[in-house]
Amino acid sequence: MGVVIIDGSTVKNFVTDEEHFNKSMDESFAALDLNEDGVLCRSELRKAFESLRLIESHFGVDVATTPEELNQLYDSIFDKFDLDGSNTIDPQEFKSEMKKILLAIADGLGSCPIQMALEDDDRSNFLKKAADLEAAKLVANHGGGS
Repeated sequence: MGVVIIDGSTVKNFVTDEEHFNKSMDESFAALDLNEDGVLCRSELRKAFESLRLIESHFGVDVATTPEELNQLYDSIFDKFDLDGSNTIDPQEFKSEMKKILLAIADGLGSCPIQMALEDDDRSNFLKKAADLEAAKLVANHGGGS
């Protein structure tokens, strides 16, 4: 378990670093594409959100949500990602929507740093990736000036 401190600029820097952002999104997309057909269907995206347990809990406490409400919520999330209305999400649509989500998180964080406890082996956490990228840049800049 590791602790990272991030703020909005950490997340924005991750999103604007196209090489790292695209690599991260490609890896995440591939992990979500369970049948490896190059697109995400509704069930693949739903599994990703279900594994995060963001919707079924409120600050870690389970909340009662009817199956119909969950289906409607997951369908609306899918529709938001499916920019061309093809009923699938391609890698570009995934990147585009994830960029919007991460920039919204960055705006929400602003310049107020937050401390997060994260699993060291969690390679799928975008906020951890943002913190790791910032740390690597600091080491590179600090090491280069000595």
